[in-house]
Amino acid sequence: MSGDKQGLQTHLQSGLTTTCRCWLIRRPDGQEYGFTDHDMELSFDGMTFKASTGLTASAIEQATGLSIDNSEAMGALSDAAVTEEDIESGRFDGAEVRAWLVNWAALEQRVLQFRGSIGEMRRAGGAFHAELRGLTDLLNQPMGRIYQKPCTAVLGDSACKFNLNISGFQAEAEVVSLIAGNALQLKGASGWDTGWFKRGRLDVVSGQAAGLWDSIKQDEQISGGRSVSLWSGITGGLAVGDRVRLTAGCDKSMSVCRLNFNNVLNFQGFPDLPGEDWMMAVPKQGNPNTGGSRR
Repeated sequence: MSGDKQGLQTHLQSGLTTTCRCWLIRRPDGQEYGFTDHDMELSFDGMTFKASTGLTASAIEQATGLSIDNSEAMGALSDAAVTEEDIESGRFDGAEVRAWLVNWAALEQRVLQFRGSIGEMRRAGGAFHAELRGLTDLLNQPMGRIYQKPCTAVLGDSACKFNLNISGFQAEAEVVSLIAGNALQLKGASGWDTGWFKRGRLDVVSGQAAGLWDSIKQDEQISGGRSVSLWSGITGGLAVGDRVRLTAGCDKSMSVCRLNFNNVLNFQGFPDLPGEDWMMAVPKQGNPNTGGSRR
């Protein structure tokens, strides 16, 4: 991905320039897209940057220190590049973005100007607008522990440390009916109690929507399968006959952590933290508040 920066600098100082911008978008599923605002396709580092998409970008705002670098890209929705269905289904959420300033007359003369990810995407008038967030945007995320009764970890992550790949915590099933992408009837995965997958995750493993997922809102065992409703719904081509994988859910309470997963040693909450009822407690005649244990 490196280029001749010194050659580009010499070219810019000449006063007569032949420069353009090139963008590489790499989605979380590995699919890559190349765009350029030049009037012809360009290729370097084994990637082709298409000119037919009409992609443009506003000036990239960059600063020293820890200020957030940001920009916005705009392009046309088309079947050959970015489609409305892909945006709606979330396939571009968090996609990696790289942007170069390139001398189109000598492609080896280029410099990487921006590297980050796609934030919010919106659609209007047959075009898409993508917010580009720089690498320093990661420093804007909250860090550290939160003092609360429920567990702050996500089931199966590095803090939880529970292995979801062991038997009993994942199951595959087949979609037999669906309504608006968020109410599904499944064939299979009938060996678990109602609610076992509630607050869990549904991943699509086959069909046009393969690679998409959503959180499970409700889960009920039915004859020969399960009835599942999702929080947001999967709109990226999910169809009858597709295979899905269900992952067990956790309500982040200490009792579920201990009884369902035997993982209380990694519980990341504070179950004995006093609540607001304790703060509002007042003396009572016949039930004195001695300061002893309230459990």
